[in-house]
Amino acid sequence: MTCPVKRRYRQLTHQSCFYPPCGAAYPAIHSLTLTLTLSKFSEFVTFAFSEMRDGRLKRYFATPGALLYLACSMIPGTSTAQDRSQARSMVVSRNGIVAAESPLAAQAGARILERGGNAVDAAIATNAMMGVVSPMMNGIGGDLFAIVYDAKANKLYGLNASGWAPKGLTIEALHKLGLREMPESGVHTITVPGAVDGWQKLADKFGRKKLSEDLAAAINTAQNGYPVTEWVAMYWASAVDYLRGDETAAKLYLPQDRAPKTGEVFRNPELAWSLQQIAEHGRDAFYKGEIARRVLETMKRHGGTMTAADLAEYSSEWVEPISTTYRDWTVYEMPPNGTGIAALEMLNIMETFPLGLKDYGFGSPKALHTMIEAKKIAYADMARYIGDPRGQSLPVKALLSKEWAAQSAKLIDPDHANCAVPAGNLPVGNDTTYLTVVDREGNMVSLIQSNYSEFGSGIVAPETGFALHNRGALFTLDASSPNALAGRKRPRHTIIPGFAQKGDLRMAFGIMGGWNQSQAHAQLIANLVDFKMNIQAALEAPRFTKRTFEGCDVELENRFSQKTRDDLAAKGHKITLLGTFSTDVGGGQAVLRDFAKGINYGASDPRKDGAAIPELPIE
Repeated sequence: MTCPVKRRYRQLTHQSCFYPPCGAAYPAIHSLTLTLTLSKFSEFVTFAFSEMRDGRLKRYFATPGALLYLACSMIPGTSTAQDRSQARSMVVSRNGIVAAESPLAAQAGARILERGGNAVDAAIATNAMMGVVSPMMNGIGGDLFAIVYDAKANKLYGLNASGWAPKGLTIEALHKLGLREMPESGVHTITVPGAVDGWQKLADKFGRKKLSEDLAAAINTAQNGYPVTEWVAMYWASAVDYLRGDETAAKLYLPQDRAPKTGEVFRNPELAWSLQQIAEHGRDAFYKGEIARRVLETMKRHGGTMTAADLAEYSSEWVEPISTTYRDWTVYEMPPNGTGIAALEMLNIMETFPLGLKDYGFGSPKALHTMIEAKKIAYADMARYIGDPRGQSLPVKALLSKEWAAQSAKLIDPDHANCAVPAGNLPVGNDTTYLTVVDREGNMVSLIQSNYSEFGSGIVAPETGFALHNRGALFTLDASSPNALAGRKRPRHTIIPGFAQKGDLRMAFGIMGGWNQSQAHAQLIANLVDFKMNIQAALEAPRFTKRTFEGCDVELENRFSQKTRDDLAAKGHKITLLGTFSTDVGGGQAVLRDFAKGINYGASDPRKDGAAIPELPIE
């Protein structure tokens, strides 16, 4: 005899099976009823109780109370044992959260929050610690960008702490040395590091703590040492030959003439000294004091052009973030010389397609093809038109217009990959650290900092404890380019912090990885907006990356289905298959604040060693 509830369930859900038999197991029925909409669920429960009242369910439920308990517990969304696709849960707290690619760094930031600091104080503490525990990726020898959200003022501030080229570093000077392309390492790739001036600007404008308090944990850790983590050990091992190219770098970073292994303790008292100088004397210690003297001596010894004036006269600057709307969200990036404009243009193009709807679901061939082709167009425009805005006019407004996106979207052939995407015609690394913080008041910081390549230029000034970056490698020697090398000019930058908002929601986010970053930002936003993922799932979801600017090559993580990969290959995409959680697609962090509820959420990408650490609720 067929259970009447089973029959009614089939009618409402159009499902052919209901297993196990009706009433046999509460968890099984519970999970199946999650497929009902609320209206159908109400109809289902009404029918079931009518059957009970008329005595037709006595063999299935002993009492009305049993059916009532079952019905109430079957309300959609209340399952206690649902499956999910994400590996980690979000961190949820009424207090602050710090998300970083090192748990030790995130904990340093959380500790500052617990001691009365705000999101900016915590971001500085976290960034300083990252420079200690992940020295190949970032440090005081690199640049910094940040977006700060002031909750009380409901206002965003952008900080561009990217350094300029030495005044004497010009195309002509490199031509005289026989160079026809920008070198990728060495002294002529070293621009003035902007990170320390960025810390000072952030602390002066927003901080509640002294810089010495923000840097204390990093100083202590550098002095006493820390166990090297898994990802960091891998990066370190891959840079051994590079480090041997500079005697001071090898002496500092290759104790026992090799890279530290996972779990081995690495100490850097020289970096502790540099950080202590900054803690006591502020940014002048780096740009005018003893650190500056040691850096300049090293530059001279290697034949560099940097002078004392290049360091002393440098200043980071506050800027207005640029933005676009994507569906019902507003997404913010830093303006040029940053390349976040490519993420916004990519989103504008993607918005013209029905992502998240029929045939355009997550991981589908149509959705991925659309995003890959949108990336090609946006990056071609960025490469042609974007550089340092000082001293030249850049078409930012035109590139961010919806009209430009609609015109660009027409270039996408739904059936064929374009292997030669030109920039539109207008009228005339990978080695980075991202972190983000939200405090209990809702202030937020989205901060990214980098050496550019692993261990930057490969040059370390003696007794300073940090590598000087090679950000100047991103200049071009093509004098007609907006990104042409010139003295006191900043190169086009790959590192981009992100921010997004909708109603009472605010999200600070970023994904590192050189030219991967803008395309990864766009994928994260689509995961959140179109594919309805929470921030942890959105970070964990498989991604693609295309680091080149030409050709049909594209890298995909292997969690995309074989059918999807086959369909993309049939369209002409040349696929390189990556691992399950590949560093090639970058690692990210995110925090989200729901102002209506006063709740913070944090997420950390498993592609790094990191974690989202909540502030303890200390009275």
